[in-house]
Amino acid sequence: MATPAHVALTFDDGPHPQGTPATLELLEEAGVAATFFVVGEQVRRYGSLVGEILAAGHEVALHCERHRNLLRLTPRQTRVDLDRATEAIAGAGAPAVRLYRPPYGVFNATALREARRRAWRPLLWTRWGRDWDARARPQAIAARLTDGIVAGDVLLLHDADWYSAAESWRRTVGALPAVLEAIDAAGLSCGLIQ
Repeated sequence: MATPAHVALTFDDGPHPQGTPATLELLEEAGVAATFFVVGEQVRRYGSLVGEILAAGHEVALHCERHRNLLRLTPRQTRVDLDRATEAIAGAGAPAVRLYRPPYGVFNATALREARRRAWRPLLWTRWGRDWDARARPQAIAARLTDGIVAGDVLLLHDADWYSAAESWRRTVGALPAVLEAIDAAGLSCGLIQ
């Protein structure tokens, strides 16, 4: 997880031409690092944003090629999805993948075998803001993530709305300052996943 006295901020589903830059700007203002679990098909469309994520000191990790529930994929489809996503990430100039989180937080047996074979660390989360929901509001997102927060927590947010409610990334960006304030108030800091 995160190092002692740290929590890990993670963002799924990007890159996104508005959501990712807005998220990066807030993280830069706060001086914190985060992990972005990116989607191959979006990396192909907005690969320059991967460079911006990396240049800002954040980590790029693997989410998927296409945002599909792995329980509905055959072993071959799963392997193809992982291969294509890693190719897209490498093609955008990111270092070798070390962290992997599947869509919806659901692994299948093939995905777990492939993660082990490729020396990827499977990682889910301990807290999520449910920021993808159309009814989510920034204050509620922040409260879900930070009420009772402890060192080692992995917080899940989304910097894109490709696979969720339209404009949901705006609610995430709206919640992020309160999330960062609550982390600080708890005597914690944000760090990359060790």
